[in-house]
Amino acid sequence: MLVYAPAALLFLVLCWRVLRERRKFSNAVLLGLVALCALVAWISELISSGSASGKVIAVSLLALAALGTLLLVCFLFSNGLKMVRKEGRSPTNLLSLLAGVSVLALIALLAAAAVVRSPVLLGLGTTALGLACYLSFLFLSLLGYSFLYGRLQVRRKADYVVVLGSGLIGGSTVPPLLASRLDRAKAVHERMVRRGGSTVLITSGGQGPDEDLPESHAMADYLTDRGFPADLIEREDRSTTTEENLRFSKAIMEKTGPGYRCVVVTNNYHAFRAALTARRVGVRGQVVGSPTAAYFWPNAMIREFAAILDAYRRTNVAVFLLLVAAGVLVWATR
Repeated sequence: MLVYAPAALLFLVLCWRVLRERRKFSNAVLLGLVALCALVAWISELISSGSASGKVIAVSLLALAALGTLLLVCFLFSNGLKMVRKEGRSPTNLLSLLAGVSVLALIALLAAAAVVRSPVLLGLGTTALGLACYLSFLFLSLLGYSFLYGRLQVRRKADYVVVLGSGLIGGSTVPPLLASRLDRAKAVHERMVRRGGSTVLITSGGQGPDEDLPESHAMADYLTDRGFPADLIEREDRSTTTEENLRFSKAIMEKTGPGYRCVVVTNNYHAFRAALTARRVGVRGQVVGSPTAAYFWPNAMIREFAAILDAYRRTNVAVFLLLVAAGVLVWATR
């Protein structure tokens, strides 16, 4: 059982860090390391046992990995085509397709390197495989921790519920994505009021160049049309990004006092990144997510992942340069 000690130790560290501050990307990395260490320990036990069943399981895992890669490519292409049909051909809607193409390109590069065995292809293959493993680990860690974060309960009372804007249809109409956030915010507000709080709901969103009114005003109208008290709504109508949503809403909330508490509402795919941003700008509160259409979620998660990679660009550039150096070393030694 000692082989599982690293995973157990990392799990205890993860629990301690989540209790102290759940809004950290390092928590996601720790969760990924826990899973990786546990998987390596399990496979090590299978190999060291020398039993026929261990070998069968090891071969089955390899076959499952190959089948999983094939299914992943099919899923990415299918989801990408559905996104184009339903949402249009904007660059952000093509991320699933681009991910599928990237996986196929990686497989082709590795196959060519294995067959031709030229120094250049081996060097490129080493770098590409290392980068794919690194990004896959981070993405799976993000998926796992986002799922966990979305299920951690907000147990305290809140002075404010903040709804993040997401754009309007036709310049004035709340789209289904934003309606989902508003419905969830209304439910969260009702729960906070039942706990005895005098909670105010902040609709946050400015006016885009193609919009007839600020998003926050359309969001407030959506709520009041469904019976929400107008006197419990405040409008933050200057922001154009998630960070501005949170910074400008924070300025409103701090009028109550520095000890305010809030709950931020956005869509489930966006909740963890919004939590990271909330921590960075000093907002005192957690983020909860509302449901998102199943076809939209994979592409949106890829976009969230790209945004998080950009937020930690220095670390990621350093890792990329190390992987390039490994590829150059393989090329030089062939």
